[in-house]
Parts: sequence; C-alpha cells; structure tokens
Amino acid sequence: MINWFKKIRFATRSPKWANIRKQHLEEHPSCAACGRDKKLEVHHIKPVHINPDLELDPENLLTLCADPCHIIFGHLMNFKSYNNEVVRDCSVYLRKVKNRPMN
Repeated sequence: MINWFKKIRFATRSPKWANIRKQHLEEHPSCAACGRDKKLEVHHIKPVHINPDLELDPENLLTLCADPCHIIFGHLMNFKSYNNEVVRDCSVYLRKVKNRPMN
C-alpha cells in the first residue's frame, strides 16, 4: 500500500506544476465542497496517472481542503480510487452547506 501510494501521490510533476498550482489557488481560494480556505489541495479531476496530458490543464483542477474533502469527494474514502463525479458532488454539497438551517 505505501509503495503504491507514494508512487501516485509523489509522482514526478512537470516543472511548471508549482506555478500552475499557485495560480489555481489564487483564482480558486476555497474548497469546492465545503468552502473552507485553509489547508487546500489542488485535486486533479481526471487523475494524472491515468491522464498525464491533463496535469497542467486548468479545466482538470479543483480546489479541495486537505481534510476531509480531498479524501471524501476526490477519492471516495480511498486514495487508490477517484470520483468521476467530483465536480457535481462538490457543487451539490457546497450548496447544502451554504443553505443549511441554523438555530
């Protein structure tokens, strides 16, 4: 498990990745699922290990908080998996969070 996780999680990134990531976070500074603005990750909608040509494509990036939304929405509770409907799922959840009833 650890070797597989490291291979995917710490895959070699393009030298341009750091700048793309920074620019994405500047343009999308909150979690697409819960709205938080701390400890953010840039999630690849279509995984890099499956679609390496989309690594730097802004249309393939989504901001998620590191805990818990990245694992829940991005990977369906297992980093070996990915969520084909992550954008829709995050949108639905964020709408519910913004409209939740409060006492």
